[in-house]
Amino acid sequence: MSEKSVSQATDAVPEPGAPTAADPTTGATVTGARGPAPRKSRFALNKGALTAVLAPVIACAVTLGALTAWTASGAAGSPAEPTLVDARIMLPSNPEATAALFNLTNEGGADDALVRVSTPAKAGRVMLSRNVHENGVGTMQMVSAASLPAGGKLEMSATGLDVMVENPPPMRLGERVPFVLHFRDSEPMRVNALVVRPGS
Repeated sequence: MSEKSVSQATDAVPEPGAPTAADPTTGATVTGARGPAPRKSRFALNKGALTAVLAPVIACAVTLGALTAWTASGAAGSPAEPTLVDARIMLPSNPEATAALFNLTNEGGADDALVRVSTPAKAGRVMLSRNVHENGVGTMQMVSAASLPAGGKLEMSATGLDVMVENPPPMRLGERVPFVLHFRDSEPMRVNALVVRPGS
């Protein structure tokens, strides 16, 4: 007795929520069909591509503009150029020491520093110093160098950075006392400091 063949085709029961679609040839409902993938907007794609391209272009344009301005100023790549604005030395009220003040600008494109001051006049030690006030007490500290930034200035005062001159030479108001300013990178500068009253 032969067994009846069992058909492999059975009516499938669709799972709840499964997507369905119509077969374009038979019109039958097909379970599990997903349909065509949604197309991305051409505008959205173009906008993303445009943003990716423009970002580095804008950054380069800004950088180029800054470099152009720096070059046009004439300072780009140029060495330091210390220039004297003012030079004074206080008429000593104490024969043991006085202070000299030098104001400088740097018209060049590189930083520099004032590292030492000397004088051919008969005097004792000449040192860069700074007046520091701590707990109401003023003290003097020696300074190894005073910075002179590119395009900037260096200003001295009797209450801040100055040049201490020990055992200064005899001097009178209105006279000039010679000094030499020594820089880290630039050539030494010979200047004459005007003798003024303290506080001037």
